[in-house]
Amino acid sequence: MTVTREDANQYLRNLTGNPDSALYDDQWEAIDLLVNARGRLVVVQKTGWGKSAVYFIAAKLLRGQGFGPAVIVSPLLALMRNQVDAAARAGIRAVTLNSSNVTEWDAITRDIEAGEVDVLLVSPERLNNPDFQANVLPGLARSAAMLVIDEAHCISDWGHDFRPDYRRIKDLLAGLAPSTPVLATTATANDRVIADIHAQLGEHTRVLRGSLERPSLHLNVVQLPDSTQRAAWIASRLGKLPGSGIIYCLTVPAAEELAQALAAANFPVAAYTGRTDAAEREELEQQLLRNELKALVATSALGMGFDKPDLGFVIHFGAPSSPVSYYQHIGRAGRGTDHAEVILLPGAEDKNIWEYFARSSFPPPETVAALLDALNTADGPLSTPKLETYVSISRSRIDQALKVLDVEGAVNRVRGGWEATGEPWHYDAERYEKLAALKAQEEQAMLDYVALDSCREQFLRQQLDDPSALGPCGRCDNCRGEHLSTDVNLAMSAAVDKAASTPGVEINVRKRWPNGVAYKGAIKGLTSIRALGRLNSITTGPLLGRVLGEQTWRPTEPWTSDPILSLAVDVLKNWGWDNRPVTVVALGTTDQETTDMVTAFAQALAQIGRMDFAGTIPVHPGAAEVTAQNSTFRVRALDNHWDFSGAPQLAGPILLVTDVVDTSWSLTVAAHHLHATTGAEILGLAMASQA
Repeated sequence: MTVTREDANQYLRNLTGNPDSALYDDQWEAIDLLVNARGRLVVVQKTGWGKSAVYFIAAKLLRGQGFGPAVIVSPLLALMRNQVDAAARAGIRAVTLNSSNVTEWDAITRDIEAGEVDVLLVSPERLNNPDFQANVLPGLARSAAMLVIDEAHCISDWGHDFRPDYRRIKDLLAGLAPSTPVLATTATANDRVIADIHAQLGEHTRVLRGSLERPSLHLNVVQLPDSTQRAAWIASRLGKLPGSGIIYCLTVPAAEELAQALAAANFPVAAYTGRTDAAEREELEQQLLRNELKALVATSALGMGFDKPDLGFVIHFGAPSSPVSYYQHIGRAGRGTDHAEVILLPGAEDKNIWEYFARSSFPPPETVAALLDALNTADGPLSTPKLETYVSISRSRIDQALKVLDVEGAVNRVRGGWEATGEPWHYDAERYEKLAALKAQEEQAMLDYVALDSCREQFLRQQLDDPSALGPCGRCDNCRGEHLSTDVNLAMSAAVDKAASTPGVEINVRKRWPNGVAYKGAIKGLTSIRALGRLNSITTGPLLGRVLGEQTWRPTEPWTSDPILSLAVDVLKNWGWDNRPVTVVALGTTDQETTDMVTAFAQALAQIGRMDFAGTIPVHPGAAEVTAQNSTFRVRALDNHWDFSGAPQLAGPILLVTDVVDTSWSLTVAAHHLHATTGAEILGLAMASQA
């Protein structure tokens, strides 16, 4: 039975609650192709165009023809929650299977089998869950009315937010009946990404592409002379910005620190990151939707799919590494308003953060080969923690590598972990080199955007290969010839500085030794760790980075005029230890200049605090820098790294001083040996924390 445009419009009115609603021409074109022609389609339209309306209405129309549920692959819980709520308002029964509703899976599966579900939303990761693959996926593939791939740029490794699990959609596509409609939607895909998506969906796939112009967005870049003043600048301007909004940060610590600083200036804000509990995330989203918060200070954890039509502003505290990613973020603002402010505040640390994340991508071929060797020779499945004993990379990078190997057919995820398939696999060096070159181009484009003196929106749309980006927007700071002031309110600056300058960072103490090392059980010796600050801190980061980078610091007289020593004294004063340290020991490194600096720092602290300085623990002659990235390999390498033979029976507690703490294993292993030698309690103090 052929459905008409009026049939579709009636569902749109139910969805919007507006009796006058009518589909755009290209929205109806998409629905017509999916429902009547049962075709495959890629839709590239700006945020707020109404992509979800297209697939919800198409799903309901197909259900009316007797088909099963539509399957929507969606990347984020926030996106799923919004979609489920929107569907319910239109009388569409939408359910989701995700990590936050595990206890409901059995009931939801029964409802699907009983034909009571119109739409099922799943994450791409769920497609690789062994139980889901065995018990749910085969039936869905047979009965699905339609497959929707939301945020489809994630399916392409040329996309700004590629996720290996999205490649698993090819298995779902292969199991579908040939006549099953397929829709891929995104607001941020350039020509290269569109071509990749098209190739994966098949040669008969059509592309429906519209203008990415966002008339409500007013783009600005503010380059402060001192980037440590960005928090104070935001506090000076936040109350004047329209409505409520999102402040994006590049890292979790920066988001948490900035939220704390703005809250101290009496702004109703909260941090929203990957560390935020799932239930708390949902509540924070609702608070922002209800305008109970002025802003959420977020990482990219709050990104695709969060839908607040009246979001009044988006600020970036630090520049993302890709203009495409940036355009995706700012697309959250002004979807239902005439005016939204978009502000980018680049930071001195941005390029270092980009480099860090680039290093954390796919591991080198020798590491992948070691993973496959371990799996090929194992008697059964190996868990990720077990694989840490075979390869010297972090658990998150092992997971990333396994996901890629899985979608490329070299390994399978099974109950109990991972196993090799025995299929040949080769490292596609050419592809990874091209990806690295692309990332470098994107980073340079982001730097170009910051320095731009022409239209900002046109530049971003051209990065997305928007064919309609033909002229200046007339709204950005460059088009207007009006740039936001760099002035900072002194009172706000004082409030922010006071909150952000809380001395020190508490570092979690390791409790147990990892698998595959010489020690077992609980770790003894180290009871507490502090760092003067984080290298990516919005306040202390630039100072600490400069000192550690130059490695030339030596104490000054008087010490109260030395910012490093003043900060250290504040950290010691506010430590809250049970027993005050009486002895200071410096921890040597493989770099003599760094060791000299740490030694001078430890000596100065001993003198100021009237403690005994007992010297520096040297590394063994010829010892190399420890670069192992996971716990097992790092502990193995550190176990014989230092020479404790000269350590006397020192009085405790002992303050063990080092330069930078990252995983905290260096301090943990050194403290273990120092405790074994002296029997004393050990307190660890680092000049900076890496994270």
